[in-house]
Amino acid sequence: VDSVDGIQQLQLANKLVEAGSADMMFCLDQLVRLNASDPSGRFLGRLDMQRVGVFGHSLGGAIALEFCHNDLRCKAGIDVDGLPVGNVITEGVTQPFMFLLSDHRNEPDRETQPVYANIRSIYDRLPTDGRFELMIRGGNHYMFSDDGAMLKSPVVMRVLRALGIVHIDGRRQVAVTAHYISTFFDVYLRGAPVSQLKSQPDYPEVENIR
Repeated sequence: VDSVDGIQQLQLANKLVEAGSADMMFCLDQLVRLNASDPSGRFLGRLDMQRVGVFGHSLGGAIALEFCHNDLRCKAGIDVDGLPVGNVITEGVTQPFMFLLSDHRNEPDRETQPVYANIRSIYDRLPTDGRFELMIRGGNHYMFSDDGAMLKSPVVMRVLRALGIVHIDGRRQVAVTAHYISTFFDVYLRGAPVSQLKSQPDYPEVENIR
């Protein structure tokens, strides 16, 4: 039963990721159209469609990965703690890409090892001068957003810390995430030096896995 459920969940995830990628393509098509011909003039010629970057968290991260696989208009992408699914695992992407992960070291190997293997399969196909796999030590999957990191009550956060579920201050995890996302796109979309990503003494909780 568990095996059947797992297959069905994977099939559903594949459908959701494919649909999400198609939605992103549609949105980008509309932006291209508005940039070229916007009757209102608000978008006309204002969008740089040659430097498109995409990122997402969890399922959104998998969608960002799939979008970069399907659409070469994507020039750089980031998967924030998302499980890769679909053909991208075996085919990879050619654009600079970063995996930004929470800390899964205390989770069962039977759950994490297949995910790490899929990430490694994609990572190994990335351009050597444009690939990163980073982990926020103590980071939690649900603490990458304002909702998870900042809006929970102090009582809930104390309970989560006591249970060993949360090991890093939520605001700190959001700040670290925001820094690395913006810096990655500064490097690969705006020409900033890659050293800005490789040397970050202000963020000791970030570990470069590969």
